[in-house]
Amino acid sequence: MSAKVATEIVGLQLRNPFILAAGILGISGQTLRRVAEAGAGAVVTKSLGLEPRIGFPNPTIVETPCGLLNAMGLPNPGLGVLREEVEEARKTNVPVIASVYGCCESDYAEAASLAEKAGADAVELNVSCPHVKEVGKQIGQDPDAVASVTASVKGRVKFPVIVKLTPNVTDIVGIAKKTAEAGADAIAAINTVSGISIDIDVQRPILAAGAGGLSGPAIKPIALRCIYEIHSEVDIPLVGCGGITTWSDAVEFFLAGASAVQVGTAIMYRGLEVFSELEKGVKEYLESKRFESISQLVGLACRNGS
Repeated sequence: MSAKVATEIVGLQLRNPFILAAGILGISGQTLRRVAEAGAGAVVTKSLGLEPRIGFPNPTIVETPCGLLNAMGLPNPGLGVLREEVEEARKTNVPVIASVYGCCESDYAEAASLAEKAGADAVELNVSCPHVKEVGKQIGQDPDAVASVTASVKGRVKFPVIVKLTPNVTDIVGIAKKTAEAGADAIAAINTVSGISIDIDVQRPILAAGAGGLSGPAIKPIALRCIYEIHSEVDIPLVGCGGITTWSDAVEFFLAGASAVQVGTAIMYRGLEVFSELEKGVKEYLESKRFESISQLVGLACRNGS
């Protein structure tokens, strides 16, 4: 039996469920195209705003024994460049998802509208950046604010709206419920986890911004728990993100309730080959367990654990 790894989420047809996460190699249309050519099922741009943003001064990234801490500060050239980047990336015929951010409802709505006009296939609302409070954490930690942003964007655009949630809250399920009620087509979970690293020689934080967002293998159990809990309470598609490095990691996320997964930090460890390796491993797993498609895995651990 030959299992099918192609899947569909929010109307997007993916040749496989492995998506490039925002902020990782999404800096230009050419890099997005490289990732797609390496085997990704879809790509997400780096987060773009209405105006260009310089970001934080160096150092902005530090490696830890369990992943990466970053406090980039959302540097980006603004949404004015998106059309050209989408056109380049779409030469590979994979869906291009635009990640956008803003300071208020109207910013997000306008940013999403510009992304739609630029030709993106869907938008991902970054309401969860852990180190730029006014455009991320400040919104993402307030259930009503997330719902308002989601509803405002849904009122402006016709393409799918994915909302990326922060784990730096006490009740991510409650926020997910409000996000779904506000009309989100899908939820991505999770963004990075707030953390800090200190230089013991100079006795100060290593990152110029102080705290940053932790990604990589260390946050996988947190992300997996969030997907599992959200899937049990919310009936819209979920995209898992956080520490996915191997095919077995991906399978865990599918079993917890994710219909697709995003891959970021693993590229640093495994290179762009990680996408083809994930596809091969998951396909072999499906066939060994006599499943015909990814959809048969989604949420199975929730049902078996209840």
